[in-house]
Amino acid sequence: MFALVDCNNFYASCERVFRPDLRTKPVVILSNNDGCVIARSNETKALGIAMGVPYFEIKELIQKHDIQVFSSNFALYGDFSNRVMGIMESINPNIEVYSVDEAFLHLHKLQSIDFVEYGKNLRYKVTKGTGIPISVGIASSKTLSKVANRIAKKYPDKTENVYVIDTEEKRIKALKWLKIEDVWGIGRQYAKKMMAQNIITAYDFTLQTDDWVRKEMGVIGLRMKKELLGENVLDLDEVKPKQSIATTRTFDKPLKTFDELRERIVTYASSCARKLRKQKSHCNSLSVFVRTNSFKKDSLQYRNQILINLPFASNSDFEVVHFALVALKKIYKSGFDYKKAGVIVMHTTPENQPQLSLFQNTDPKHANLMLAMDKLNKKIGVNKVHLAAQGLGKQWKMKQDSLSPRYTTRIEELLKIKL
Repeated sequence: MFALVDCNNFYASCERVFRPDLRTKPVVILSNNDGCVIARSNETKALGIAMGVPYFEIKELIQKHDIQVFSSNFALYGDFSNRVMGIMESINPNIEVYSVDEAFLHLHKLQSIDFVEYGKNLRYKVTKGTGIPISVGIASSKTLSKVANRIAKKYPDKTENVYVIDTEEKRIKALKWLKIEDVWGIGRQYAKKMMAQNIITAYDFTLQTDDWVRKEMGVIGLRMKKELLGENVLDLDEVKPKQSIATTRTFDKPLKTFDELRERIVTYASSCARKLRKQKSHCNSLSVFVRTNSFKKDSLQYRNQILINLPFASNSDFEVVHFALVALKKIYKSGFDYKKAGVIVMHTTPENQPQLSLFQNTDPKHANLMLAMDKLNKKIGVNKVHLAAQGLGKQWKMKQDSLSPRYTTRIEELLKIKL
């Protein structure tokens, strides 16, 4: 059996932990630079506000319904995520963290227990320990546990946010209820294709022959069908190093000159290199992109991206930055107002298994220097020690007009209680 634990309206719930007055009010969380909606409370969803809608388009609705608006506070959300996952891991060490607010738990060694009570106990401990409400779905496969979790979240009054699919009757009833487009792993195009063939629910999908599923969706589709039938095909995944790492940002104001963009690309490339070292990897290629503001129809538009292969694998700030700037020079054009840029490092390999080149290789002196720099930044604060090309004393800030305090990660922003 597997349990899928999902935090309810996670970002909004994090904001509500220290603002209990908001627990029944509509809440929205905005993306970087307060661009668009990336999270909503149930009250906001009921008002018809969609995910991804630009903030400026819903300002009238926000005023009309007194919707509480927050800029994304990822320091707070990340800390709460670690706390939630830590509590679950202390209860069951067989955990796969699937996303910032979701995790699978392996329950195969707990066959004789009452799974409903197990889910309720898990929910009590997480909510009691963090203030974050969760829903728990339990079933014989990971895909079915996703279905059970959706039911637990959809019908909280009936399920108390815990639902177990442990009989054939429950499985069939759940699959007949679940729309095909809501099945984990079914994308928009597959959903359209299936609905055109009168496959409307997850149950309809399981009635198709293996040959048809393999022809239309390949091996992945066949695994999905078996999972929906209750067969455990997808076990817990081991945490693996990322094959690509991206650092991208939308600017609070347009950048016009090469030097301004250069400073940003240096910073992003350095951030990528730091993340590579953290997972003990090298990158073998990188991509740099720049783009203007597509929402400003009255201004000149330009976007470009370039991929370059490195002559040797590296995770050194100096080398990754050097190649990122080589890429930027090839795609930069003057006369445009740039609104977003980013660096993506790809094709990662373990740093202890370098593929040496005959003519060029990473400078071995950089390893000790990067190690010292990482230790200092861990001790005194991120980016306290950085490349001079990132600018001396320059502070780049996103537009965050509605940022809440970082209650749990900044001592100067601790909650103050007046007695």
